[in-house]
Amino acid sequence: MTEIIDHPTLRRPDRFTQGPLGWVPWAPPVPEDELTAVQREALIEASRSSSPYFRLLARDPAALRARTLTDLDIFGNEQGGLPRWERELAAAAVSRVNGCVFCASVHARAASRLSGRESDVQRLLDEGIGARVDDRWDAIADASAALTATPSAFDGGHVERLRSAGIDDAGIVDQLSGAAFFNWANRLMLSLGEPEVVGAPATAEGPTAASSSAAGTGAG
Repeated sequence: MTEIIDHPTLRRPDRFTQGPLGWVPWAPPVPEDELTAVQREALIEASRSSSPYFRLLARDPAALRARTLTDLDIFGNEQGGLPRWERELAAAAVSRVNGCVFCASVHARAASRLSGRESDVQRLLDEGIGARVDDRWDAIADASAALTATPSAFDGGHVERLRSAGIDDAGIVDQLSGAAFFNWANRLMLSLGEPEVVGAPATAEGPTAASSSAAGTGAG
């Protein structure tokens, strides 16, 4: 039987934040010095071997490889389509709806860094999807939230709003791909472990407690 790891003294975040968080697993990851050549190849990027999350996923190297290549293509392929920061916005919006505190921190931070819109991103974290920013932002956030609730909630009206906001079909595919991927990635990370506050006590802006979110916590 797989060992279940408890973390009774863990410093759990109590709100959504753009600050960096750690993550601890509930099942044992592969020790870094025991990764096989196949598992290391499945990581795609050697630096991922230091992450307990990716070393846990390395127990199924074929699935990890497919997951990572999909992730990198959605967020790293910037030949046309949606600007990278708006793909990160879609991922952050999904993570906010799912209660994915870890993933929300990763992708909100990336959206802020790439766009320079830190205060707008923080409003998303503090107020949730209902925060209104501008037509294009709202269209991306609302489409991502609809897809998160259930795929059938996303409809032609969302597509028309995205188009009206100046997003072409390639950009809409990027928005949908980022949102759909993180719906899956959130649930995977939420089922395997939980986030932790690292370093000095968190001083995240805003009053929104993580416990007020809809579902749980997710992955970057």
